[in-house]
Amino acid sequence: MRATTPKTPLQQGIRDAAPFILVVSPFALVFGVVATEAGLSIAETLLFSVAVIAGAAQFTTLQLLNENAPAVIALLSGLAVNLRMAMYSASLTPHLGAAPLWQRALVAYLTVDQSYACSVAAFERNPGWSLKQRITYFFSACIPVVPMWYLMTLVGALIGESVPESFALDFAVPITFLAIIAPMMRTPAHLAAALIASLAALCLTWVPFNLGLIIAASLGMITGAQAELMLTKRGLFK
Repeated sequence: MRATTPKTPLQQGIRDAAPFILVVSPFALVFGVVATEAGLSIAETLLFSVAVIAGAAQFTTLQLLNENAPAVIALLSGLAVNLRMAMYSASLTPHLGAAPLWQRALVAYLTVDQSYACSVAAFERNPGWSLKQRITYFFSACIPVVPMWYLMTLVGALIGESVPESFALDFAVPITFLAIIAPMMRTPAHLAAALIASLAALCLTWVPFNLGLIIAASLGMITGAQAELMLTKRGLFK
């Protein structure tokens, strides 16, 4: 049987992240439409996506501003939604922390759900990779996702209200997170955190300015940490 040549980290990164184009594209398109409908100019909408590059935080902030919430609340809510990026960074540090400062700065900017999920899985599959190979993989996993986020945000801003409501492009938001989160539900601690956060979010929908999501996320993180600590003490988690 003819042996297949192993793919390089560059090829693997592009291949692994490419399927996310199917959900990132409508996600970004919806944001572009919603942002212009909310009164942002095309330039402001594109700048929003380039500067923040975090769909959930962008939608949260935009929705709260649209509801005339105080700017401080909108910004704090957006930051709270993006708190997961701090955990992503902590998780990537053992793999990429030795890179030069300019590379770490780019990694920090390009750390999004898709690049993180692909990279962590690849690093676990390839523990023998050098720092250069890991950096190459991370940046290559951004190639299909990040430019598409910019492009489709611009397209959404340009076409605005001409997108029929029957298209229901907002399906991309939950599908994106399900595709990322589901493979990571590997331990009872993960499942407990997800369950408590989901139940709390449903029970706290009455809290104004969507602050119930922040409370639910906090409860989920506390639950996960406590569950992991308890399992570790019992020798069931390493």
